[in-house]
Formats: sequence, C-alpha cells, structure tokens
Amino acid sequence: MLSELGILDDIEKVSGQPTRMQRVSSTGELLGALDMLKLNGHMGYPSLSVLRRDLMRILVSRLTSMGVAIKYGHTLQRLESSTDHRATAYFDNGFSIRPDILVGADGRMNSIARQFINHDNRPVYQGFLNWIGVFESDEPVFEEIAVSDCWGVGERFGIVPINANRAYWAGGIAASEIGPRNPDEYKAELQNVFSGWPDPVSRIIAETPVDRINKIYVHDHDPVDSWHRDNVLMIGDAAHAPLPTSGQGACQALEDAWHLANLMEQDIADLNELFDTFTKLRQAKTTGITLGARLFASSLFNIDANYCQQRNESSKTTDFDAAVAGMAKGWASGLPIGSQ
Repeated sequence: MLSELGILDDIEKVSGQPTRMQRVSSTGELLGALDMLKLNGHMGYPSLSVLRRDLMRILVSRLTSMGVAIKYGHTLQRLESSTDHRATAYFDNGFSIRPDILVGADGRMNSIARQFINHDNRPVYQGFLNWIGVFESDEPVFEEIAVSDCWGVGERFGIVPINANRAYWAGGIAASEIGPRNPDEYKAELQNVFSGWPDPVSRIIAETPVDRINKIYVHDHDPVDSWHRDNVLMIGDAAHAPLPTSGQGACQALEDAWHLANLMEQDIADLNELFDTFTKLRQAKTTGITLGARLFASSLFNIDANYCQQRNESSKTTDFDAAVAGMAKGWASGLPIGSQ
C-alpha cells in the first residue's frame, strides 16, 4: 500500500526493518521466533516498524503535494439523511457538507458513520488494557532490530525497535472491568506489574517519560454485514476494528483506501453497487483478522497459570516456517503481491 501511495521510500527512511519476532516468557525463556526475513521473501516487500507520528507526517505531506486540503477543527456531530438518500454532515462549529460521497473513517470508539449505518456504534470491551509508549535513548540499547513479545500469566509486554536507540512498546494485562485512568500513576502501575521481567523491560518503563505513556482499555467491534447507507460508507476501524494483537489496524485501513480508490476509478455509476462491491472485497479478510485477533488475545491474557504454561510449551514446538508462510498468505489476500 505504501508503494502504491508513492511513499514507501520516505517511510523506509524513518523505519526499522525487523529481522525476527521472538517470543519470550516473563522469566526470560525463549519460546521461539518468527523469521521476518523469510516473511519478507514471501511478501516481496520489507516489514517495517515505524512511529505513527512519522507515518502520519509523511501521509499528510503526500496529500499536500497532491493539492488535497485537510481542514482541522471540525468535530462531526451527526449525519442526517434526506428523501433523496443523500446524507448531510453537521459539525460542532456550525459547518455542514452534503457531498456526493461521505467516507466515514472516524475510528472505533464513537463512529458517527457506524451509528448512522447500523444504528449502533458501541464498541466491545475485550477484557484487557494496554499501556503504550515510545522509548528513546541517547545510547544504543537494541543490538538487533528484533521484535520481542514477552508472555506472562494474563500479562504481556511487546517491544518493537525502530533503531538501536528507539522503540515503541505496549504492556498489557487482563482487566475484567474498565477502571480509572490517571496519567500520573501510569509508570508506577507498569513498574508494579512488570518488575522482574526480562531486560530491557524495566529500563524501557523507567526511561519512558510519563507524557509519552498512554493507557487504553482495549475495544473492538463485532463484524457487521452492512458498511454503507445512502451516500455514506464506513472504512477502517469504523467498519472493522481489530484488536492490537492483530498488528493490522492501520494496515487494513490503508488497504481499504486503496481498494476504494481503485473501484472509484472504474466509474461505477450506481453508488449502492460501488459500496456493495467494496464491502464484498473487504469483508471476509477483515472479519478473519478481527476474529483471529480475539482468539490470540484470549490466549495472551488468559489468567490460568496451567493454561499459560501449556501455551508456552506449545509455542516452543511451533513450526515457525509454516507460521510465516501462513501469515504471508493471509496478509497478501486480495492484493497483487506475495507467493500465493
């Protein structure tokens, strides 16, 4: 998708290229590793680790170079349909628009587009929370650009290096209820949960500034059949919000944009036909990713110690070459890439 958008070279300049994704227990035992270079070989493209701020900056720069105007300071309040099945969007600053097509890419937590289309936009809490952050050091910390996925009992800590000095990370725990969020306490909460975990977990927590840490009670959406109504189409997390255990949220949003643009270039006269075709193109893949992410999360955040021990033992006997091939096949589905 980044290549199709003409920004792959720019993204590569600010990204890391992970060599492997290793699984480690909370006591430091190696549970196996996915060879990212083999994954790249299957896909025909590199795997990249990039900060969202850098991705967004490059996307905005690309849009600006194409003459696309981005208007900020407009919070959507509601969509209203009319007798000609053309919705009007009303914003909190009094501005409104009534375009030919409204694309609702307004996220998972309160999508006005999803409410308009399905009359229910309530996300589903999946029983765990993530503290997320960005770690940056003045000295080298990571000898290898390798993803670390550390598994405990109902707990997980993932680290994704971008270079020797920088990484983004997430520490997660099972949480049956949605609790308080006090940013002043985030670091202490993390240190309480992850003390004694393998290096460099403690260092990353200690050296990440409090203002670079966020706490998220993780939600997704149940798959739905209808992604459109009148001239409104929902895409991205509004349509299919996979858990972060999928690693595919932003990726699938980019695929949505690419498929939609390709269909619009075909000049399909009937809007309902255009939206139906788009939905059929995207529904099966995104549903599979959403449900697969739930299954993985239920394993990662299981609070039964015996189950977690068996899970870890099973990981050590995994055929990781077959797992890599399966990942490549799934991710390349619907795209003209990969060894399908």
